[in-house]
Amino acid sequence: MGAPGPQPPPATPSPARPPTGRATAEQGLQKIWQTRGLAAWALSPVALLYGALVVVRRLLYRTGLLHSEHPGRPVIVVGNVIAGGAGKTPVVIALAKHLQAQGLQVGVISRGYGRSTQDCRAVLPESPASEVGDEPALIARSFAGTASLPVFVAPRRITAARALLAAHPGTDVIVCDDGLQHLALRRDMEICIFNDQGVGNGWLLPAGPLREPWPRRVDFVLHAGDKPPGGTSAPSFGLQRRLAPWAVRSDGSQVPLAQLRGQALHALAAVARPGDFFAMLRSEGLTLAHTEALSDHYDFNSWKRPLDARKPVICTEKDAVKLWALHPEALAVPLAVQIDPRFFAALDTKLSALLAQAAAHRPPLSSPPA
Repeated sequence: MGAPGPQPPPATPSPARPPTGRATAEQGLQKIWQTRGLAAWALSPVALLYGALVVVRRLLYRTGLLHSEHPGRPVIVVGNVIAGGAGKTPVVIALAKHLQAQGLQVGVISRGYGRSTQDCRAVLPESPASEVGDEPALIARSFAGTASLPVFVAPRRITAARALLAAHPGTDVIVCDDGLQHLALRRDMEICIFNDQGVGNGWLLPAGPLREPWPRRVDFVLHAGDKPPGGTSAPSFGLQRRLAPWAVRSDGSQVPLAQLRGQALHALAAVARPGDFFAMLRSEGLTLAHTEALSDHYDFNSWKRPLDARKPVICTEKDAVKLWALHPEALAVPLAVQIDPRFFAALDTKLSALLAQAAAHRPPLSSPPA
């Protein structure tokens, strides 16, 4: 064997820009939510009040005092019971692609969190994320140039579903991005996503990460940790989050991550758990000269590029749908999920029964006048 080549210099800690005030608060809460420490106990009285409101609200829907509606097509809600990122959007994308591969016409609805508008509208691949929300924009762009995927946003999901069906009456299945707690939309199937931290300390907001008590009835659980969260009888399946082996430019071209190794990069993330993204970049052998954690759904209007323009900016694909409008030179690394194939088999079995039932109750199309 030949003599070994020159060895890279020892790794040094990556400096970081100070996180924004909101990002600091988000990261602080993430730490509090993992244990039942003094801070969590101090917040527990508020959590008890919050839990009572959750129970009362659910009871009002169950008794009909608050009205819920069904759009007339099978509805699959992909959501979570924990605050913060759990990887819902990549699961929605993977689910929509799977259903399309089965020959089904699929549509996606969402609230469009963080957008500047409040109307009901279609989301196109070229729609500005500021007007439709970063996650719906990412979903629509993920299907650009392939099988089209109708995506609609509205403050009320039933409004988005009606608009989707009016524009695409052949839709077989509606997938709702987020909305486990949006009880005004009746649904046929619920998929609950957990990141590798599970239910944290198991307490409700703000003392813990739970938006509602767990366990609760759902149809399927997808979890990134080694074990599913306890207490549920729902079928549970593992999922793995990983980075694509390439970064994407604003023009759609790709740069293999291997080509970025050895370069000093400025990494930023405006997601619920930015540290996860930075760790995944480092695991790919990338050198992060600077890391910058911003608040989830940050709009980037006030963001300034680092003074050292020689350092390429690398970010999440969710951030890029907003960042590219101001800084098209940024590189985005897509996040993909690998889901246990048994989940899709179980989902297909359950969905086939729902589709048969929906077809039996769907009114026939009216004949055109002679």
